[in-house]
Amino acid sequence: MKFSVSFLLTALLSFIAGLYFPWWSIAIAAFMVALLIHQKAGMAFASAFFSMLLLWSGLAWWINVNNENILSLKIAELLGIGNNTLLLVLITGITGGLVAGLAAISGSLLRTWKPQ
Repeated sequence: MKFSVSFLLTALLSFIAGLYFPWWSIAIAAFMVALLIHQKAGMAFASAFFSMLLLWSGLAWWINVNNENILSLKIAELLGIGNNTLLLVLITGITGGLVAGLAAISGSLLRTWKPQ
C-alpha cells in the first residue's frame, strides 16, 4: 500500500513541479514523499525510480510522437545512438528515475537518522 501511494504521489508531485520549476524539482518531490511516507530505503528508491521512469519515458515518448521524431533524431545522433529514438526515450526515463530514486533514498535515510 505504501509503495503504491508513494509511487503515485511522487509521479503527481513531480509532474506538477515540472510544469513550474526546473527539471531537478523531481528530486525535491521524491525526497519529500520519501520523508513523509515511511519505507525502507530500497523500497523508497524503487517506488521513486519506477515512478519517474514511467513518467519521464511517457512524456518523452509523447513529445517525440507529437513532433514527428524531428528533435529526438537529432539528439540521438548527437549522443551517438544512431536513429534509435526508443533508446533515447529509455535513457531519458532512466535518468529521471535515478535522480528521483537517489533523492528518495536520501529522504528515507534522513527519516531514520538519529543524531548522537
